[in-house]
Amino acid sequence: MRRYEKRHHLLAIGLAALAGFVDALGFLKLGGLFVSFMSGNSTRMATGFVSGAPASLSAAALIGVFVAGVVMGAIVGRRAGRWRKQAVLGFLVLELAIAAGAASIAGGMRFAPLLMACAMGSANAIFQRDGEVSVGVTYMTGTLVKLGQHLAAALAGGPRLAWLPYLLLWLGLVVGAIAGAALFPILGLGALWIAVAAAALLLAGATALGPLSEN
Repeated sequence: MRRYEKRHHLLAIGLAALAGFVDALGFLKLGGLFVSFMSGNSTRMATGFVSGAPASLSAAALIGVFVAGVVMGAIVGRRAGRWRKQAVLGFLVLELAIAAGAASIAGGMRFAPLLMACAMGSANAIFQRDGEVSVGVTYMTGTLVKLGQHLAAALAGGPRLAWLPYLLLWLGLVVGAIAGAALFPILGLGALWIAVAAAALLLAGATALGPLSEN
C-alpha cells in the first residue's frame, strides 16, 4: 500500500470513529433518531407519516439539514482546490464547535442535534473522486457491501486482504459509537467538545501531511 493510501485510510477510519461518536450522542439524545444515518431517518419519517407519529417531522428536519451540510461541505471543498480535505475538516471543526456551544446554553439544546446532522453531512465531502463521494464516513451500508464482496473474492482466490480496509472502517464507526454511548450518561451533549477536539486533531494531522491525493 502506497504512503498516500495509508494516510487516506487512517484519516477515513478516524472520521468514521468521529461520526460514530457523534451519531451515538444524537441517537441517545433524540431517543432513536440519527444525526448521520439518513436511511434510518427516512424509514422513521415514512412510517411516522403513516402512523401520525410526531417523530416523522423531526426525522424530516434532520434529513434536510444533513443534505444542507453536504451542500456546504462540497462548496467549501470545491473552493479549496488541492487543500479540499483540510478545508472541509476545518469547516467540520467549526460546525461541531457551534453545535457543542448550542448544547451548552439555555434554549440551544433543541437545535444542537440539527447542527450535529449538518456537520455530519459536511463530513461526507472530505473524500471525493471525480466530484463524487468515494468514502462515506457517516454511513456503513456500502462499506459492508464492499467488505462482503472482497471477502467473496478472497474465497475465490482473489486478493486475500482487500477486505481489511472496509472492516477497519466499519470498526472505526462502531468503536466511536461505543465511546459516545459510554460518555453520554456522564456528559450528555457536553461530550460534543470531545468530538470538536478529535476533529481538530484530525485536521492537524491532515494539514501536517500536506494536500492529500484525490480520493
